[in-house]
Amino acid sequence: MTTTADKGSGYQTRMMILLTLSFGFVFLDRNAFSYLAPFIAPELGLNYSQIGWLTSALSFTWAIGGYLISRFSDSSGRRKSLLVAAFLVFSVSSVLSGLAHSFVMLMAARLIMGVAEGPILPISQSLVALETSEARRGHAMGVMQNFGSNFIGSFVAPLLLIAIAEAYNWRASFFVAAVPGLIIVVLMAKMLREPPKAAVVAGAAVVAADEAHMGPLAMLAIRNIGLSVLICCAMVAWMVLGWAFLPKFFTDVRHIAPGEMKWIVSVLGLSAAAFAFVVPRLSDHYGRKPILVIFCLVGALVPAAALYFQGSNYGLAALIFLGWSASGAIPIFMATIPAETLPPRYIATALGLVMGLGELIGGVSAPSLAGMAADHYGLQVTMLIMGGCAVAGALLSLLLVETAPAKLARRAAA
Repeated sequence: MTTTADKGSGYQTRMMILLTLSFGFVFLDRNAFSYLAPFIAPELGLNYSQIGWLTSALSFTWAIGGYLISRFSDSSGRRKSLLVAAFLVFSVSSVLSGLAHSFVMLMAARLIMGVAEGPILPISQSLVALETSEARRGHAMGVMQNFGSNFIGSFVAPLLLIAIAEAYNWRASFFVAAVPGLIIVVLMAKMLREPPKAAVVAGAAVVAADEAHMGPLAMLAIRNIGLSVLICCAMVAWMVLGWAFLPKFFTDVRHIAPGEMKWIVSVLGLSAAAFAFVVPRLSDHYGRKPILVIFCLVGALVPAAALYFQGSNYGLAALIFLGWSASGAIPIFMATIPAETLPPRYIATALGLVMGLGELIGGVSAPSLAGMAADHYGLQVTMLIMGGCAVAGALLSLLLVETAPAKLARRAAA
């Protein structure tokens, strides 16, 4: 087992920095295609349906690989070796994306990337849980998941990758995107340690025993869990549609030059990083349900601004920044409400169920269907669907049963 001394050592800090940065580079690679689509589509002759399918393909294998490989990690007790292998494979797939000369080859590269990237977050979270003290565990896992992915993957990525594509070509952007992953492979091999297998297997055995008493269908029958899955499907679709189609919408419909577009799109990362902790903290005080309703509705501001705002690009970026604050609500229905609804022994299973179904349904189907609709009715329809997803998330949130301890305590006192 990890000792108290170990948990307070400098290793924990080094591990947290490494895992936070590494997950940021995961999202840099995941989002790279969306940012580079205005450069890739003309050369490979991609239509909007194919852009949607390429986005859906990665989401599909991300969800499948995340569940299967993480389950193998629990059963085998392997963490470090699987992370190293995952970063090596997704770095190679980034290179393959840069070498693609057809839709089929690019699709194959994105499918491989999804399989490799899917398990990185759950395995990294398990390392943080095993190597940090219980008092710091929640904060540590939040920082690891939110900061790097938003700052590097959504803010730095469009500025860097589009600049390289403008100076050289989009293929060079994919090649550069592969470099951080290869560096992470070396750093993980040297810096990470494998947690004691006995501790990992013991934890997995407890979860497996608990699952025998409450399966996924029984969990979905619980009101808040079923609603959390539906909200997750709607809001993951909202987010993925923004990643997939906002860059093309700005260049093709709004006729914004790629150099200007990259700055507007980059505010997605700044907004997500800024509101990732603000929105959940508001929900602690005012309740999960009202904050979810409000911020899901705020999410509709993004497609509304893209479609109808006629002011300067600075004003457009400001509205996009405010609208993307809805991303801060995602941990509430993905993790907090399920964790406060079920007993602790079922939390891991419930979180995997909510996130997995949200990714499969919202992340896979939405961009494919929206892309096909765009080919028939124009790219504007993707923004209308995105807005509809935000409104659906707000309406579903109205049906939730409140779980915030502070608000429940105030009700009881009253």
